[in-house]
Amino acid sequence: MPLPSKPLTRRVTFWLGLGGLVLFVIAGLGADGAAGALAFGGLFVAVCALWGILTTRPWWGRTSRRGATVVGGLALVALVVGGSLGAGVTDDVPAAASSTPAASSAGTARPTATGTASPSAAPTPSAEATASSGATGGSATGTAAAALAELDVKGRAPKTGYDRDAYGPAWADTDHNGCDTRNDILARDLTDETFKSGTHDCVVLTGTLVDPYGGETIHFQRGQDTSTAVQIDHVVALSDSWQKGAQRWDAATRKEFANDPLNLLASDGPLNMSKGDGDAATWLPPNKAFRCDYVARQVAVKHAYGLWVTQAEHDAIADVLATCPGEPLPDEEAATTPVVVAGASSGGSSGESSSSGGGDDASSGTKPATTPKPAPKPTTKPAPKPEPEPADVYYENCTAVRAAGADPIRVGDPGYSTKLDRDGDGVGCE
Repeated sequence: MPLPSKPLTRRVTFWLGLGGLVLFVIAGLGADGAAGALAFGGLFVAVCALWGILTTRPWWGRTSRRGATVVGGLALVALVVGGSLGAGVTDDVPAAASSTPAASSAGTARPTATGTASPSAAPTPSAEATASSGATGGSATGTAAAALAELDVKGRAPKTGYDRDAYGPAWADTDHNGCDTRNDILARDLTDETFKSGTHDCVVLTGTLVDPYGGETIHFQRGQDTSTAVQIDHVVALSDSWQKGAQRWDAATRKEFANDPLNLLASDGPLNMSKGDGDAATWLPPNKAFRCDYVARQVAVKHAYGLWVTQAEHDAIADVLATCPGEPLPDEEAATTPVVVAGASSGGSSGESSSSGGGDDASSGTKPATTPKPAPKPTTKPAPKPEPEPADVYYENCTAVRAAGADPIRVGDPGYSTKLDRDGDGVGCE
């Protein structure tokens, strides 16, 4: 920043330089706090000093070339120190799960919970790094309320940049058992399943679901018009995770998250669609007996992956858990077994209700024993009319879908793919 000999011009240049330094410091504060301010300020002064050294003329006042060299060196030190401090806050980030083959979808590994993610961190973990650190996946132990207290409470980040494709192909075979995740979860959560011949018991054709969200019994039949009766819900929605930390993950971690069986439940299709990407502050299952289990599973997933919650979401979860203070935090076993739905019977074979650990469970030891009110008999949806097994269908684009009369096309429909569902809401070619 050379200065002419005229005092007025020198003063103007000095104040312009000082103003530039202040702007850089403010920008650094906004980007990374004190570390950013030090790094940005050091960069600005270093550039000014370099100009003075190269031009051999006074810079920023009457500083000599030797003075410019000294100040420039100090500025470079400030730049390095600021950058190091900024890079040093990347602890407590989610690590990608190991991709070790497993016998079933329940074997999918998850990052070990080591705390909550730093808002300034930009993790790029890998499966190899997780394996080398000895992480075997799983959630923290204890109660859901205790784990909730450990989650960061922050505002929702912008949804800018969210794309379902950022979480990998829908229902990838992440555990390498030969079956895609959707069929793995159907096989886990349904009873009396039948499978398509020649698929090694991978493709589920029929079965019965006791829906945890509504408490109804649903007869599942795979087909063009019937598959959507049962959908696979991400308990912590992908879009919600993106706005609460997942945008900083690498692709491998997002893919594992999207296919983690702890975060997946087979559920009533219309109820799943009504939930959308809502969190606990905007949507809870109509089946109140399942709410404790539901929010506890959300807490377990967010705790394991270092996601945060909003204040409204935190308060909504806390209100539910207040009705079941001893609600345990779901562990690996919760990912391997179907939930037991309180107040509902499986396939109509029993009229007795089984508790899922909800607030009305008098036998859990968390509340004084009381005489429970008889649960209402669940509504059973009629089994859909069987139809021939559909052939594999492929649609190039939404024009082809509409021409075939298959719009809108939903998750589970033959021919559905994420390229037809750009907003990731499970319904394509709307």
